[in-house]
Amino acid sequence: MRFALIGHGAIARYVLQNLAPDRAVRAAAVVVRPHRIAETTAEVGGRFEVVGSIADLPEPLPAFVVECAGHEGLSEHGIAALEHGLDLLIVSVGALADRALYDKLGAAAEASGATMTILPGAVGAIDALAAAKQGGLTSVRYTGRKTPGAWKGSPGESLVDLDNLSQPTELFSGTAGEAARLYPKNANVAATVALAGVGFEKTQVRLVADPGAQGNHHRIEAEGAFGSFTIEINGKPLPDNPRTSSLTAFSVLRAIRNRAGTFEV
Repeated sequence: MRFALIGHGAIARYVLQNLAPDRAVRAAAVVVRPHRIAETTAEVGGRFEVVGSIADLPEPLPAFVVECAGHEGLSEHGIAALEHGLDLLIVSVGALADRALYDKLGAAAEASGATMTILPGAVGAIDALAAAKQGGLTSVRYTGRKTPGAWKGSPGESLVDLDNLSQPTELFSGTAGEAARLYPKNANVAATVALAGVGFEKTQVRLVADPGAQGNHHRIEAEGAFGSFTIEINGKPLPDNPRTSSLTAFSVLRAIRNRAGTFEV
């Protein structure tokens, strides 16, 4: 089975490296910004095509497309992938807080018959949360705790001195919708939790910079007709990107291998 990737950053590189020995699935192409085509082509050494748009994907078209290029990558190429009838697996879930983009993606999928799949990424229990939603949820809370360095380049950098924090410091408290808009590079988990549960405006989110954190710590608390649960995951970041949990890359690998296999778990 052939697939294409949108993006060639830390997640994409990890996925491509680990899928290289697989016989059941292989990359047909990666989509990057036009000015990166020559650089990326030289880097991958002809193992697959490097193109600047979905329209340039080689024939025959791949079975599906995996987005792992950030919010801009999903916005720029996700609609085109669906319009071409290609199923789309989404990593940058925070982008879906943009209602206009959410609606455009949905319309493109409905028109072509393609599907969108939200990957769980850095957390577990998303299946349990989505199941609990069927019976009714009364509250969902998410807390994201990362090292100060993981918050650089975010609004948190203007709120506190990230280089000299001595204790855990809350950078944000509010809804998942607000978190996804203000912290787009750090709020994919909050957005995933929101979509699986009570929505962007009802999901409560806290984002914390913690100098004592050993990795990217995620806590989900849910209550509803089913009862209640709390799940905590302390994930190690990808070496090439401290904002991204390694479990996110593993989630992409699992999704691709599930698509190519005959038995899905």
